[in-house]
Amino acid sequence: MARQLMHALEQAARDAGCPALVLETGPSQPEAIALYERHGFARCGPYGGYRDDPLSVFMRKPLR
Repeated sequence: MARQLMHALEQAARDAGCPALVLETGPSQPEAIALYERHGFARCGPYGGYRDDPLSVFMRKPLR
C-alpha cells in the first residue's frame, strides 16, 4: 500500500508541475527514513522556514 500511495503522491506532484518532493521526519523514525530512501528520497539540508535541528531529518526527491 505504501508503494501505491507514494506513486499517487508523486504523480499528483508531477501533474502540478512540482520539481521535487521534500519532507521532514525524525531520527527516531528509522523505519520511515528507510521507506523514503527505498522510494528515492535522499537526505538534504533544511528547506523553507526550517533550521538545522538534530531532531529533524530533511529529505528530498527530484521529480523527472
